[in-house]
Amino acid sequence: MTFSGKVHRFGDNVDTDAIIAARYLVTTDPAELAAHCMETLDPEFTKKVVPGDVIVAGRNFGCGSSREHAPVSIKAAGISCVVASSFARIFLRNSINIGLPVLECPEAAAVLKGGEKVAIDPVKGTVTAEGGRVFKARPLPPFVMDIVNAGGLMAYVKSRTRGER
Repeated sequence: MTFSGKVHRFGDNVDTDAIIAARYLVTTDPAELAAHCMETLDPEFTKKVVPGDVIVAGRNFGCGSSREHAPVSIKAAGISCVVASSFARIFLRNSINIGLPVLECPEAAAVLKGGEKVAIDPVKGTVTAEGGRVFKARPLPPFVMDIVNAGGLMAYVKSRTRGER
């Protein structure tokens, strides 16, 4: 599984309040959350996203409150993958749990520009940018890819309890 799309660039310490403001936590509807994703940082974000696009950010992406709404809003907005220098631990787990792949790649996060096209292979741990530049990320382990491919932890567990693989 590979992901490709245009980069949407953000900086360091993007917290969950910036990803989805607290006033929208009254819903769990992915479409409603997606409509307000990143609006405090970029009010036009959801109008610019094409399904498959990626977020590239700096250090400590997803810090702040432990809310599953943040990765849900990102995934529902059409973002296929998030690449950052580092992630807040709970955001990383929440992302995997809802089936949103996240890759730590400080080198790519430092140089990729908004609007650039990238291709990401989470199994190989590669981020390939325009012009053939390849950045090495920490690959996602097979069990994490199983969860992502299933659409999230709940779908993965359901498939396992039914004997599917």
